[in-house]
Amino acid sequence: MRILKILLIVAIAITMLLAGVLLTINNQQQVTIDLVFIQLPEASLSRWLVLSFLAGVVLSLAVAGVALLLMKARLRHARRAASHSERELDKLKTLQLNQ
Repeated sequence: MRILKILLIVAIAITMLLAGVLLTINNQQQVTIDLVFIQLPEASLSRWLVLSFLAGVVLSLAVAGVALLLMKARLRHARRAASHSERELDKLKTLQLNQ
């Protein structure tokens, strides 16, 4: 099973590498990107495509990281509240048994 997983990862990596090479070969046109307020320098279309993909990856990782941190904080708070409730319930049980 482990060998199959490694082979699958290698196959996906090789496929992505070939797709990147084909993207670079087929998109050599020089273009300038106009972002309303800024005009980026002229570069090949493949370079802009790769850079925009990488920017999307970095941005999505940042957003996912923030969401993960918020969820961990909520989980920590919920665990603390549950622990507090359990301690209070134990106190009430022992108090009722003593009477």
